[in-house]
Amino acid sequence: MNNKSFIHSSGRFSWQSVMLTGLLTMMLAGFTGCATNDDTPKSLPAEKAHSEMIILREGDELKITFPGNPNLDSTQQIRRDGKIVMPLVGETQAAGMTPDALRQSLVKLYATQISSQEINVFVQSSSFPVFVSGAVVHPGKILSDHPITALEAVMEAGGFDFSTANTKDVKVIRNENGKMKNYHVNLQKILDGKEETPFYLKPQDIIYVPERFKFI
Repeated sequence: MNNKSFIHSSGRFSWQSVMLTGLLTMMLAGFTGCATNDDTPKSLPAEKAHSEMIILREGDELKITFPGNPNLDSTQQIRRDGKIVMPLVGETQAAGMTPDALRQSLVKLYATQISSQEINVFVQSSSFPVFVSGAVVHPGKILSDHPITALEAVMEAGGFDFSTANTKDVKVIRNENGKMKNYHVNLQKILDGKEETPFYLKPQDIIYVPERFKFI
């Protein structure tokens, strides 16, 4: 009888332990989820950031080559209406597309015109704007033809006005799917060598350097 009672009690204890462990796990997962901050900067490697930035725009100069039909090779500048004019097929949309998307579009357009479907699209020159305002020496628009970080953009604007700038809470304002989203970036950590991950900008980003609180 005593053995049976011991076994029954042991089984009940194990079951309760399992339930308690599961409950604690769920509570920990819930706490972790609540701690997530959507405004925490999510940095990307330069290569990935660059690939995301390459959206063709008005004024971009493209070199389009046809390895199987080099006589069709051409250099095109995207017009104000967002189009380019290609041999044999005429006008086609280019602005708003990635280089690879344009390449795929051209492959379809030339499907009945040429035997080789190999087409290459290269961006020869391109630039995108970002805007820097607040406590910097020369606020305004900056044009960049390469991936640029928030700190680099501030340096392009003449650097911080260190007499007033709050370098620990620089704001990056970004239009994401029609909604304005704010990111807070501590550039002082990068200046001090305590942070190695850069914050890469996207076209049309606005960098705002606030002023420190002043006590009178």
